[in-house]
Amino acid sequence: MGVFKAYDVRGTYPDQVNEALFEAIGMAAPQILGARLVVVGRDMRASGVPLSQAMIRGLTKAGADVIDIGMASTPMLYFATAFHKAGAGVQITASHNPAAYNGCKWCREDAIPVAYDSGLADIEKLVRKNSFATGEKTGAVTAGEVEAEYRANLLKYADGIKPLTVVVDAGNGVMGAFLPQLFNKLPCEVIPLYFEPDGNFPNHEANPIKAENMRDLVAKVKAVGADLGVAFDGDGDRSMYADENGEIVPADFVTALLAGEMLDREPGATIFYDLRSSKVVREEIERLGGVARMCRVGHSFIKAMMREANAIFAGELSGHFYFRELHFTDNAEMAMISVLSAVSKSGGKLSELIAPFRKYFATGEANFAVDDVRKTMDKVEAALKADAKETLHLDGLSMYFDDHWFNLRGSNTEPVLRLNLEADSADVRDQAFEKVKSIIGGKPADGH
Repeated sequence: MGVFKAYDVRGTYPDQVNEALFEAIGMAAPQILGARLVVVGRDMRASGVPLSQAMIRGLTKAGADVIDIGMASTPMLYFATAFHKAGAGVQITASHNPAAYNGCKWCREDAIPVAYDSGLADIEKLVRKNSFATGEKTGAVTAGEVEAEYRANLLKYADGIKPLTVVVDAGNGVMGAFLPQLFNKLPCEVIPLYFEPDGNFPNHEANPIKAENMRDLVAKVKAVGADLGVAFDGDGDRSMYADENGEIVPADFVTALLAGEMLDREPGATIFYDLRSSKVVREEIERLGGVARMCRVGHSFIKAMMREANAIFAGELSGHFYFRELHFTDNAEMAMISVLSAVSKSGGKLSELIAPFRKYFATGEANFAVDDVRKTMDKVEAALKADAKETLHLDGLSMYFDDHWFNLRGSNTEPVLRLNLEADSADVRDQAFEKVKSIIGGKPADGH
């Protein structure tokens, strides 16, 4: 079918995802997830309204009751699912994807994620077979407003934030509808960019991991002399930051920064970081007395590992930050509150807090189109294993050497390899990158 991905359902509307598909998914999901009550939310895309209605039709035909929270961020959907003690939740969203896309993300009770190998594949099978069990009676639909409770829960962690000037780029995503109410409760002066929810994304893609989508934020931070800038993605579960100089802060450095915030709350706590992150993340967690744990890329893997270890926090290079207090889910608003808190407590500037982390030299993520992902990784490992001090296969291929390391992992959706490499010096970084690149032998590919 092609639209069922590793962590969600996603495709272009209406040719790949449409009302018929979403009604079928709605009929299949209660069978697979065993949910009798489902919370449904959607982002600001125009197609979200008919797709949400179709999903609700399918759910109620299957006999499930529905709480419709209307337009919401994905973190708000997670919160609502736990708050209402629902058996499942579904957010109609294509996250940071361009305007032509839409999709849906699922979670179970207590916001436990549903990935391809933990339910989506079984839902896909029922949809393919067009085989659904209808309920004895049609489920009921009620409206459920959770914004006030959700915001109050976040504000519990906002004590100590001082007056700061913050540029915020909502990217015409869903966060523009909700951030003003949050900032009304904070002592910050906010300079808003693109707060009007518009699924056509008239200014730039709502994907802050791409530097070109941070340009307006960076320019505004420098123009107004702000203390920092923050950009959100389309559905509000990712955020990226710029310091007062307009310098983009890599997300792994934000993980290192927020480790201090989390370990102040719970000394000795466990914190996860994804295996693409700089060595400085582990070093900082351990310096502060925490337990540093490496994890795979991908929210379903990270959330499962956090629950198993009862970890307080996790950070991912893509700008996802996960919090135990929020049912182990990723929440960009909570990340922003934590960054504002860290800057406020320090009495200094964000650049000064980040400066100690800028000790290694990274390539950033480079993407290569290859004919065979697995064979290419095997070729790289065979060519370099004699010199490697350690080789891991936690997620793709990670190899560690005296003065550098790299991770090479395949895309979940296309024959693309993603390379992240870090070294002790710029020269070593450049030489090692060229060496690995020559072994891969693929063509450069766009990142995601």
